[in-house]
Amino acid sequence: MIAWLKYQMPQVQPTTFTGRLAQLYEKHLMPLEQHSMFSEFHLAPLKRADFCAKPMVLLLGQYSTGKTSFVRYLLGQNYPSMRIGPEPTTDSFTVITEGDEDDVIPGNVLTVDEKLPFAELARFGGAFLNRFQCARVKSTFPSPASGLSFVDTPGILSGDKQRIDRGYDFASVVTDFISKVDMIILFFDSHKLDISNEFRDVIRAMKGHEEKIRVVLNKADIPIFELMKVHGALLWSLGRVLTSPEVPKVFIGSFWREPLQNTELQDVFSQEESQLMADIESLGSRSERRKLNDLIKRARLAKVSSCTTEGSRCISFSPSFRRQANEMAIYSHLPLRLNL
Repeated sequence: MIAWLKYQMPQVQPTTFTGRLAQLYEKHLMPLEQHSMFSEFHLAPLKRADFCAKPMVLLLGQYSTGKTSFVRYLLGQNYPSMRIGPEPTTDSFTVITEGDEDDVIPGNVLTVDEKLPFAELARFGGAFLNRFQCARVKSTFPSPASGLSFVDTPGILSGDKQRIDRGYDFASVVTDFISKVDMIILFFDSHKLDISNEFRDVIRAMKGHEEKIRVVLNKADIPIFELMKVHGALLWSLGRVLTSPEVPKVFIGSFWREPLQNTELQDVFSQEESQLMADIESLGSRSERRKLNDLIKRARLAKVSSCTTEGSRCISFSPSFRRQANEMAIYSHLPLRLNL
């Protein structure tokens, strides 16, 4: 019995690219993160499921900007728990994915399933988990959504009352999703271009992930001279919020199945839609490179965290009369240690 307990299964070399990434992380980067308490100050530890998960698209925007309608437009059908209306209807974080049957999986179940990359979301508490679910659709998603998962989010409202009544930190939850997804689509309604304080905080939390951001100006079936004004106003508003010097491309369209009222926009909408759909369809081939890119960025951040943590420990144990000198010496040599 004792010999059986001491026996260890032989290590099997992973055969997939994501499997090798997971092995590299567990062997080299995870010990560094544990030593420097990386998860306490920055990001939660990664699991195998984070490397093997399907490519995900995060949909963000204020209420009634067409996030849920956009998913239905891509899938060509309704999905379980879907609600659409002019009022705030989506009150949960909903992951839409392919499955064996049409059903809805509650958040508490999602966080304990080791095959899914949602285990770390349990730290946001029961108030969030009651507003977190997965809608499985019993069919194969049509192109360009084939093989992808979509994360539909609650609409963002203005004012402090909504933040107080949520029961969980909305911006922190979105920040956790940002590090997991392959693409972030920000939705704006051509009739509501204001960016609330909470939406602004969410957009600013995307710093370091600007390459994932896409912007959609939805419900743009308006006269062309009004559309030009709306497009310019949106670019101006985004320029004030985004930290990057360049604003991402804005895709213009009206993503639902109803016919256009302003038919002169048909060619423009078709061209914009084809570009956006091609971008979404390419996520499957870009997912592995995205995970490698995120792992490299994580390794650099962990290296910085480790150096600063070691420096802080040296400073804290130094005599008070030498503390300032030691602090200056440690941080002056930090670029050399990081090969900057």
